[in-house]
Amino acid sequence: MIAAHDLSPAELAALLHFHADAGVDWLLEEQPVDRFAEFAAARPARPAARQESSAPARQTEGGAPERRSDAPQRQTASRTAPTRGAPPAPAIQQNVAMPDEQAVAAARFAAESARSLSELKTALEGFSGCNLKNSARNTVFTEGDPASAVMVIGPMPDADDDREGMPFAGKSGLLLDRMLAAIGLERSGIMLGNVVPWRPPGNRPPTQAEMDICRPFIERQIALAEPKHLLLLGNLTARFFFGGTGTIHTLRGQWRDVAAGHLVLPALASLHPQELLNAPASKSLAWQDLLAFRAKMSEG
Repeated sequence: MIAAHDLSPAELAALLHFHADAGVDWLLEEQPVDRFAEFAAARPARPAARQESSAPARQTEGGAPERRSDAPQRQTASRTAPTRGAPPAPAIQQNVAMPDEQAVAAARFAAESARSLSELKTALEGFSGCNLKNSARNTVFTEGDPASAVMVIGPMPDADDDREGMPFAGKSGLLLDRMLAAIGLERSGIMLGNVVPWRPPGNRPPTQAEMDICRPFIERQIALAEPKHLLLLGNLTARFFFGGTGTIHTLRGQWRDVAAGHLVLPALASLHPQELLNAPASKSLAWQDLLAFRAKMSEG
């Protein structure tokens, strides 16, 4: 088994990223404790202690109880000595959901203080109030042409996005590029972003508290970019902006107004490219939404 001190910084970082991809984001103890060694050290002392306590006291010729030798006690002490030197197990930390009200307020202050997208990116990269950042490789920020009239928003980075540090990477990104090209759009000519800038461990859905802390940042991104139309991809994204508990199949294909700062923008929800990769039969629905989006753009 290779010890941690034998690994280079790059190898340690790769090992941590492997655990993050596997969904391991919390350590229970600061130092490892060998419970098997503790049990093996304490086991011989137990029969001796029981035998000593149960043995009847022998009497001397004068009737006084005979004083037992302290040799067994010293022997027992020597056997149990290793357990006395073992460090106490630290208390297990609870994985408390983040953020709380103070963290949400801090996120709002950091987002509203940014006067440009570059300032907002710097503020987001320096923000440490969300626990998702602890397990993510990269902060995935909005990218594209700030002068574009179109902004496409997904739910959260996946493993490819987290590794590349950009939204809509990997196979889902390639499919999105073909979807946009079908209505005359290119990745470089629009804005791409996510509701949550950090990948949750194991691609689990972000909690409501985690989305609350990310809301000021994505809304500020929209307000600074000032697009004319929003294309919201995925079930989580549609619920985040539209509210309610509907599914993407009940929320898609309907234009609704979305507020972001001083802006009120028309938004259309559709299926995420990953959902289309998992269920190719739904591509016809996504095509209908793309045609509706292009028609709205032509009106503008």
